[in-house]
Amino acid sequence: MDSRNMRTMLAEAKDTSELMVDLAYAALYFNDPDMADEVASLEATLNQLVYDMRALCIVAVRHPKEAESMAAVLQVVAAVERIGDDAVDITRIVTRKLGIPLDLVNDLSNAEEVSHRLMIAPGSSFANQPLSAFELPTTVGMRAMAVRRERDWIVDPTGDFVLVADDVIIFRGSPDAIPNLRELAGAPEWRPPELEEPTVLTDFDRAIDTLVEMKDLSEVAVGLAYSTLVLQDRSLAAEVRHLEDRLDEMNNRLELWVLRAAGDYAGDPGQLRGLLQLARAAEDIGDQAQQMVWLVEKSSELHPVLSMALGDADDVFIRLPIGSGSQMDGASLVSLALPVEPGFAVLAVERDDRYQYRPRGTAQLQAGDHILATGPEEGQEALAEMAGWRLVEDEDTGEIELEPLA
Repeated sequence: MDSRNMRTMLAEAKDTSELMVDLAYAALYFNDPDMADEVASLEATLNQLVYDMRALCIVAVRHPKEAESMAAVLQVVAAVERIGDDAVDITRIVTRKLGIPLDLVNDLSNAEEVSHRLMIAPGSSFANQPLSAFELPTTVGMRAMAVRRERDWIVDPTGDFVLVADDVIIFRGSPDAIPNLRELAGAPEWRPPELEEPTVLTDFDRAIDTLVEMKDLSEVAVGLAYSTLVLQDRSLAAEVRHLEDRLDEMNNRLELWVLRAAGDYAGDPGQLRGLLQLARAAEDIGDQAQQMVWLVEKSSELHPVLSMALGDADDVFIRLPIGSGSQMDGASLVSLALPVEPGFAVLAVERDDRYQYRPRGTAQLQAGDHILATGPEEGQEALAEMAGWRLVEDEDTGEIELEPLA
């Protein structure tokens, strides 16, 4: 088996499926059919990658002993493909004009990670500059997912891509970065849509809040699943299964609340169909995360191409213990501003063999905790230093080891 080719294709497939989900939620938030069409175009790319990987796996099996590890690769490939299918299902809320209530659009602005769209003004800091000049993932905590130039979409632009006036950029990341981005683009101040807080919590309100939480948890589940495959950690696999069970329960409750609310809903009842479709997509993304970690739970021998490919993806996964006396020891997540610099999102905090996933900004770290985070490769050294460690590459094995800071 040509591990390098398989490794490259699997990393590209993972990044493509995640980009599809990001763009799908952005298309929903901005009600943009063109962006939804771009997700459909990416689906064709993903389908071709999946076909090529399946063919390569079949050709590579020369002995029955290789079949089990290759089946593990195929299972991950199938899960990645399904995540892409779920992204397309989300865009159909836009393309089929199912619509979603404005309450959900408002709540999506308060999700853990958000999408934001802006146009580059002539003479702004962004105009006529390459993306690499700003190092956005590590300086402001957002990355450019796509750029629309006139009628063309450039998806996942590289660092040497030069921005010009009137480009429309779709960003993804921490909502705290929006003011900085708009200043760099020369855009006016922007505020998310605001609705009056309900005096009485209705079934409809509960459904909206649950759906936003399902979106966040499904994304955490996928991130933890990829981390599980890289680290081959059974405790992480158990957490992913717990998240999948929770998403199932939340979807069941949401369906009930939507049915109860339908009779009293003042808006277009057709929009409630969009809520149900979005919930089904989020729940299935959690299912696919569980399918990936099932391999680790049953102690199957994983093909090394899995960890190599996931290590080649755009974002890296890192697990760090919190050193005593380090910058992180005793600090809250919000005070550390990790999404801004070095550009990492904390997926989970492990304390006393228990995980707290997608911890709030008020969560306080302490020595002995372990954080599991994802972010740009160039930011992992800075993250390690904040936890009290220096990353050192072993000359013999090439593996990264932790060395305490002096």
